[in-house]
Amino acid sequence: MDKNEVAAVLGEIGTLLELKGENPFKTRAYHNAVRVLEGLDGSLEKLVAEKRLGELKGFGEALQDKVTTLVTTGRLPYFEELKASLPPGLPALLEIQGLGPKKVKKLHDELGIDSMEKLEAACHAGTIAALEGFGEKSQSKILEAIAFKRQFASRHRLFDALVVAEPILECLRGHPDVIRCSTAGSLRRWKEVIGDIDFLVSSKNPSAVIEDFVSQPGIQSVLAKGETKASVILGAGIQADLRVVADVEYPFALAYFTGSKEHNIVMRQRAIARGLRLNEYGLFRSHEETRDPALRIPCRDEADIFAELGLAYVPPELREDHGEFAAVESGGRLPKLIEWTELKGSLHNHSNWSDGRDTLEAIAAHAHELGLGYWAVTDHSRASFQANGLDLRRLAEQKEAIRRVNESYAAEGSDFRLLTGSEVDILKDGLDFDDETLAGLDVVVASLHVPSSDPAENTRRLVRAAENPYVHMLGHLTGRLLLERDAYKLDVDAVVDACAATGTWIELNASPYRFDLDWRLWKRARDKGVKCVINCDAHRLHHFDFLRLGAGIARKGWLTRADVINTLTLPALRTELEAKRRKG
Repeated sequence: MDKNEVAAVLGEIGTLLELKGENPFKTRAYHNAVRVLEGLDGSLEKLVAEKRLGELKGFGEALQDKVTTLVTTGRLPYFEELKASLPPGLPALLEIQGLGPKKVKKLHDELGIDSMEKLEAACHAGTIAALEGFGEKSQSKILEAIAFKRQFASRHRLFDALVVAEPILECLRGHPDVIRCSTAGSLRRWKEVIGDIDFLVSSKNPSAVIEDFVSQPGIQSVLAKGETKASVILGAGIQADLRVVADVEYPFALAYFTGSKEHNIVMRQRAIARGLRLNEYGLFRSHEETRDPALRIPCRDEADIFAELGLAYVPPELREDHGEFAAVESGGRLPKLIEWTELKGSLHNHSNWSDGRDTLEAIAAHAHELGLGYWAVTDHSRASFQANGLDLRRLAEQKEAIRRVNESYAAEGSDFRLLTGSEVDILKDGLDFDDETLAGLDVVVASLHVPSSDPAENTRRLVRAAENPYVHMLGHLTGRLLLERDAYKLDVDAVVDACAATGTWIELNASPYRFDLDWRLWKRARDKGVKCVINCDAHRLHHFDFLRLGAGIARKGWLTRADVINTLTLPALRTELEAKRRKG
């Protein structure tokens, strides 16, 4: 196991020990070990081989033995026995929002609850409300959380789907019997949450492709296998469906299985209005449903289909019937959507000074290696104590540390720079830092982390933050967590208007758990003159990859390079950062 896998096991051990009611010092030791491993720059395998684990803070003999066993064998009998000692449904209760290990243990010890079904029944019976430390409000919240979890039981985040889909797509591309292949459906449209994964292949030998598909690594089970179709369950419980068609049918099938239901209805209506019939097999010169090859209009690709219907090509991300037809009919064309390679950096990120994993030096080196021009370090402000937020003293020390890192790059003749910053909390009575402190930073992201139950109060706080001349952007505006938490209650239009009036940018948080602001709202914000910032909100080096995800969501929101601030070079960006303060 590598250090990330080891850290995951140690974290789970700590949680399981909490569920058993073990000594808090013992459980804390495992969670502390996770943080140590996450911040480890070197090789864990090398430390194990050299018997130097004792050099790590908090790693006593027992922890050293367990980590050594995990690294060298890939398993840990202690962990397996610990899991077996608890009811199998108990850890799953931790997935319900608002339930931590202590509450789950109390529910089990006093009410015998060890599954979501038993928990729901107890809520309906009113026994949860009567339990000390819970009450009516907690009971109601638990029922809401259970309903929310059930609602999205068969839904999956975009990133999780991409992780399992892209290796399979690469294998399909390399198959000798595959002519063309692609993902389709909501994954190809870059929806933030998807159901199943759809693959489409053209081939003269469908059976060979089907056999290869159902034998791919990582497939948990085969649901169905026919001559031209197959369905499987992939990792994370995601269903994937493969359809194999003749190459002459491929463009039509790809368009059909990519577009949303609403988009496809309009496409079929346009065909009918021209005396044609459009379906997954072709575009035919007939009013009747047909697959007659003699009546099929030849189309080499999807662009030809759009052209035959009097339309410019519509990229997959926009095929939602959200205005794309009005934009491309009668000779009109869509704007050139942003490409992720046009992004020069990210302006909302975290380091190990707060709740990130990596050092300033490691962050700078990784960003520089990727060819980026800048990377803002915006660790949490002091109010976010749970995220090790920075007070004024530590913020000043971090600024000095960033200055030293930048000096090293300047000495090497590099133009790359880290930018100083803060993700400052929007509190009930204002921002967590005063204006003088904010004025000394390159970048300021203002975020609402503890919302009110009153939509007007949330709106007022966000508007006031946008009106501050030292705030450059609002972070994860609606606070949603996909498949976990709904957006905060607030008047988004009022906040967008305030940003337009003050020149404050709005973040498109590229974390696959957020994608906030929602793509459905970006056209409106853009039309009012609000600029977007695609930010990784990175806490780990691999979160740099979120730039690609964010750009895909920005494309879905109709955004171009000109709409996105962090497509600018560093000198141009500095000009824009100062412009907000002059406007204020």
